[in-house]
Amino acid sequence: MSAKEVKVTIGLEKYPVAISDGTHEWAGDEPIALGGTDTGPSPHALLLSSLGACTAITVKMYASRKQWPLEAVDVRLSFQAGRDDGATDIVRHITVKGKLTDDQRARLLQIANACPVHKILTGQIRVTTDLSDIAL
Repeated sequence: MSAKEVKVTIGLEKYPVAISDGTHEWAGDEPIALGGTDTGPSPHALLLSSLGACTAITVKMYASRKQWPLEAVDVRLSFQAGRDDGATDIVRHITVKGKLTDDQRARLLQIANACPVHKILTGQIRVTTDLSDIAL
């Protein structure tokens, strides 16, 4: 699957960013405690929101295809950083609403762990970066 290119721009202010995928626009920022203006979610919150959105959508799509009585999905996520081994843990709590069997609930948990963003975050990630001057 190929995603749209995302463009993030920051100007002179500390630290609001404008984010666009060519169709949608949203914002990011740092909280006031970190010197930002708190006009948008932090980069960490944006990352968690990607996993949460992917999880909820993937679970809903699967249940819909199976015609299971899933009424709602609530995904809550948080970071637990600073472990001694240098790892960062993402804690994800999923709540489902609907008259689901234990087997259906177990399968939905498997499906949640197979959402595309979860696979990216738990797989090997390579980031290639270059730098160029911006023509103003």
